[in-house]
Amino acid sequence: MKVLVTGGGGFLGQALCRGLRARGHEVVSFNRGRYAVLEAIGVAQVQGDLASRDAVAAAAMGCDAIFHNAAKAGSWGAAAGFHAANVLGTQNVLAACAAHGIRRLVYTSTPSVTHRATFPVAGLDAQSVPYGEGLKSPYAATKQIAEQQVLAANSNALATVALRPRLIWGPGDNQLLPRLVERARNGRLRLVGDGGNLIDTTYVDNAADAHLAAFDHLAPGAACAGRAYFISNGEPRSMRETINALLAAASAPPVTRSLPFGAAYALGAVCEGLWTVLPLRGEPPMTRFLAEQLVTTHWYDMGPARRDFGYVPRVTFDEGIIRLRAAWEAATRP
Repeated sequence: MKVLVTGGGGFLGQALCRGLRARGHEVVSFNRGRYAVLEAIGVAQVQGDLASRDAVAAAAMGCDAIFHNAAKAGSWGAAAGFHAANVLGTQNVLAACAAHGIRRLVYTSTPSVTHRATFPVAGLDAQSVPYGEGLKSPYAATKQIAEQQVLAANSNALATVALRPRLIWGPGDNQLLPRLVERARNGRLRLVGDGGNLIDTTYVDNAADAHLAAFDHLAPGAACAGRAYFISNGEPRSMRETINALLAAASAPPVTRSLPFGAAYALGAVCEGLWTVLPLRGEPPMTRFLAEQLVTTHWYDMGPARRDFGYVPRVTFDEGIIRLRAAWEAATRP
């Protein structure tokens, strides 16, 4: 089977490509750049922009299924950029499915689509949690629109499913852990609140396994078709414990200081104002959405994913930390 993976050069995208190749599938990755790691495992690469309908359609030609994993992520940026990549890009993927008769689409969403300020999500499944309202993050807002479009497109002609992995981490991460380590070593890392809020995370191999399991079960009329699912390790731990375990794996100092939620939220509002008015580069150190995310309880029921497509996390949090430490040491060894 020939499968298109959008964003195959990214952290999760590479894991998806490896998993698909291991199963014997022909894989095409649609990226903005080129990646030697994909060439090494026999993944064909097509360069282009998700916002280009013609480019997406050309990449999907001859494919039997799509894993739509690419997105513009981040806690800050112009809304237009997020809309072009996440909303228009998803519309283009759906159009490519229709044009080429592609019958299966696995979409990588995010739990952020259900964010509701400091409303805790504890032990619930995706069908029990409503979509968020008044989202302050263009990433979350555009991913919410895109997920709704994907699920609405489910039909007898195209079976779709949306997965919402929570906080993916593991070897090969070049975003989350490096940022945490840099801030911890510079003394700029803080918890919001007391750090006792319980959160779920997802080891990268588990996230890929969930996508592949959903793909195996996906078909018109299948139990998972037209539905969204939270994905995680299913091992809720406190924010403090989670962050410090990741830092320890990278031999970085633990986070010990914190900000009250009110102070963090106010700081986020100030930072947003400054980054809007002044020509400041990069992302603000805090936003209102980020402050809410860091203080809120987020853990989920894996029961629906287990029931509908057999997802069972195979790498525990502790085993993942061992693997992460080994990979970090190997990568930083002189």
